[in-house]
Amino acid sequence: MTETVLPGRCRLDPTATTVRFATRHLFGLAPVRGTMPVLSGAIHVGDPLESSMMQVELDADGFHTRSRRRDVVVCGRRYLDSQNHPTLTFVADGPVREGTGWRLDGRLTVRDVTQAVSLRITRVSPDGAAFVVDAETRIDRFAFGISASRGLAGRYLRVRVHARVVRD
Repeated sequence: MTETVLPGRCRLDPTATTVRFATRHLFGLAPVRGTMPVLSGAIHVGDPLESSMMQVELDADGFHTRSRRRDVVVCGRRYLDSQNHPTLTFVADGPVREGTGWRLDGRLTVRDVTQAVSLRITRVSPDGAAFVVDAETRIDRFAFGISASRGLAGRYLRVRVHARVVRD
């Protein structure tokens, strides 16, 4: 990873960055997949790499599962409350070596509740003057106080991030 990621100021390209999630609903029987758009992402790649920092903002109102009815409910007061909490924020320090790979430990804030989240970095590769990072994690929505529809909506979300990082 250190050969691909050079020190300096960078940002996420929101048009080429995707945050995808998957969960289950209807008592765990039916899959639900969706996306949430990235509004912005500022990254300082440090030297050494472990001294890096980042902050990413996601658009809570952009929650999208291909079911308009579901999306309106999830953006509403019982779940994300996007009217009063329009963004989700992820702040992280530099990556941590984990065996032969890397993980990124950070803090995710949803509805003014902040919890620790670790992303396992699954790929880093050059992309011209930029680089691409793929990562994944599992999030417990109950940890953020989002516990509506306990039997109908899945508690855990599997989140996959595909980020294109460009130099400022």
